[in-house]
Amino acid sequence: MPRSEDSVRRVFLAVDLDDEVRHGLAAHLGSWSPLPGSSPPPANWHLTLRFLGKVDEPTYETLLAKLDEAELGPSFSLSFGGLGAFPRAARATVLWLGTDAGSDALGGLAAAIEGAVVEAGFMPEERPFHPHLTLSRIRPPQDVQSLIESVPSFPLRQAVDHITVFESILGRGPAAYVPLEVFELD
Repeated sequence: MPRSEDSVRRVFLAVDLDDEVRHGLAAHLGSWSPLPGSSPPPANWHLTLRFLGKVDEPTYETLLAKLDEAELGPSFSLSFGGLGAFPRAARATVLWLGTDAGSDALGGLAAAIEGAVVEAGFMPEERPFHPHLTLSRIRPPQDVQSLIESVPSFPLRQAVDHITVFESILGRGPAAYVPLEVFELD
């Protein structure tokens, strides 16, 4: 069903995990489950490149045009690292999985996307890009240092050959992430 000119959606751009990595990570974390806090289902795991929030249809179409024109760079391989926490392990509100080899290329991809997003009329992101996969949101904050130290680095790699534009639909339970568009890397 086509959207009207005044329709609004919550949008973000991300690297979606392939099935091998998604299932492998779920198995890797299985010994430490449940994780503290509220964890998204594995189907929702992704590496956010840019969250945009509410976007109306004309702005969304402009965004797609700018992404289509953007030089996103070549495909690359990404490896994962260990766990980390925001703002810090002793008082964590977010538990995440970091990236390792390929992080610079992922940062370059995020910068290219940021350029397209700003050209589409969005305000520049104020925070520096920190590649990570959110595993849990923790309220109230907890000390997760022992968990971070006990979970070994995640051994699988993933090819990054496209980005996905997602719509985030909120409601009861976890958010639903609906893929809207895919943009291939060179």
